[in-house]
Amino acid sequence: MRIKLLLNRFAALAVLAWPLCGGAQPLSVVINPGDQAEQSRFAVFNEWKQVVEQSIRRERGAGLQITQSNDATADLSATRSRLNDLVVAPAHVVGSAVRYGYLPVATLEKPVQAVLVAPQSSAINKLSDAAGKRLGLPQQDSVVTYLLRGEVNAANSTIKKHFSAVLESRYQDALLVCLQIKRCDVVAVERAVFDRWQAAGEPVKAVMQSKAVPGLSLAIKPGSTLSVESLRYALVNNPASGLKLQAVAAEAFDYVATLGYFTPRALEGATLVDAPTVAKLMQGGAQLIDTRIEAEYKAGHAAGAKSVPYNEKSAKEADFKAEDDKFDLTQLPADKKASLVFACNGPECWKSFKASQVAMKAGYAKVYWFRGGFPEWRAAGYKIEGAP
Repeated sequence: MRIKLLLNRFAALAVLAWPLCGGAQPLSVVINPGDQAEQSRFAVFNEWKQVVEQSIRRERGAGLQITQSNDATADLSATRSRLNDLVVAPAHVVGSAVRYGYLPVATLEKPVQAVLVAPQSSAINKLSDAAGKRLGLPQQDSVVTYLLRGEVNAANSTIKKHFSAVLESRYQDALLVCLQIKRCDVVAVERAVFDRWQAAGEPVKAVMQSKAVPGLSLAIKPGSTLSVESLRYALVNNPASGLKLQAVAAEAFDYVATLGYFTPRALEGATLVDAPTVAKLMQGGAQLIDTRIEAEYKAGHAAGAKSVPYNEKSAKEADFKAEDDKFDLTQLPADKKASLVFACNGPECWKSFKASQVAMKAGYAKVYWFRGGFPEWRAAGYKIEGAP
């Protein structure tokens, strides 16, 4: 009897340990709770972590590797390389994931809008009144920035042209201080942040609001062993969760997915090439330079590509400041007449655009820009090395 009891306990322990011992690979989950206050981010992350753990535990016994992200730029890049099994993030990140094959599962019931906010006493009452004024803005890959760009573009302008200066803040709540000390004439935040300011008695007003897009949402990588429908049901019908979730379709992300920092369609001095041309160039001895981060390169890259990461800090603009970035030119061939093809993660990725310019300024004479990058190479069916 004692031996039988010990065997039963051993079997139970084996079942608990199985996901960590090769029975099933842990699911990689990244949760980006947005760019409000640090305390709010931590609370939102924990809410989502709990509901994801509970929902997936019902669907599959495998382990979970859950990480919190504070970097939407990295998350956007990771969706294009499909680094994570599940993504919980603001609408623009999930919109990017959907473009690259992820399936949207659920979203918060309350949508998100960007609101342009001014002091109550300000003479600014609409977007056009803010022309030439100082703008306070979350970082460039915030969903607020994406939405404001859409409204400014609709007014036939750009953020850089419409405002005299742009001051960036890591957290939206910090922009209230920018208004209070009069460093900003207007600031852009989520509707929920503005509503909270007003409820606290702050003398502010909304002078413009964007179209609504889904709130924080969850998407799943194609080919997952999880059932999308079962996971959706578990998320939406979780009685222990404080999150109010609902089902969401891919079409809900169409608008925000068009508002990213797309690269120009040409680069003076470089030759724009597609996947078949890159394959031919490589057969002729050209070197394909993959400028993505190391983790993306290891997760899968074009066969024969060399990893030379472009460490990007500058703005995603054609007149970017290369001195803000880091790119190791010593990793390129010493021969300045060598044919070099620069690629990263598709039209939204600026790393290869910038690396091409830096290489040309360094004297390389045969520069090719593969704007479609790894996503186009993969879609065309060419050989891939590294993890699938």
